[in-house]
Amino acid sequence: MRRFVFVLALASLVLAFGCAHTVKVQRIEPGAVTDLSGTWNDTDSRLVAEEMVKDCLSRPWLGEFTGKYGKKPVVIVGFVQNKSYEHIAVETFVNDLQRELINSGRVSFVADKDIREALRDEKVDQSHYSSPETMKKMGRELGADFMLFGSINSIIDQIEGKKVIFYQVDLELINIETNEKVWIGQKKIKKYIAKDKFKI
Repeated sequence: MRRFVFVLALASLVLAFGCAHTVKVQRIEPGAVTDLSGTWNDTDSRLVAEEMVKDCLSRPWLGEFTGKYGKKPVVIVGFVQNKSYEHIAVETFVNDLQRELINSGRVSFVADKDIREALRDEKVDQSHYSSPETMKKMGRELGADFMLFGSINSIIDQIEGKKVIFYQVDLELINIETNEKVWIGQKKIKKYIAKDKFKI
């Protein structure tokens, strides 16, 4: 019996040490280009947002609006749909778009619907409990002139250990009052991924 217990304990010890391994972690710059799996990643999100916003703000609609109204247009992001085969953190892409638009200094930007509702709740609360001189009033919100919509699509072509992933990002900027599409942008990404079939 003692021998059995000893062998069992030894086997458990060997198994524990055999399964133990260390993980090497290396910190890299957030802006560094990394492609491990070939799928959509933070680099794609950032670069696509930068290129598409740059294209959007270089088109005639912006000059026409500022020339007619003498002010910067107010923009809001509606929704960007993920129609690809994989999970994509769409919120990260939307945030990249918002950052590029705001930091351009060429448009004004308003909060999305959920945040606006939270701000309205706060103003209602202030109307009951804040002093008159610090209370923020209702009905003074900045109305958006344009809303940005979009989608992310993907196509996969693969055979054996080779795969090509094609991404297409489409964005549309629409005049909220007239429903006129003032800008349509498109960005395509194609990635070739080859796996060594002899490695696990």
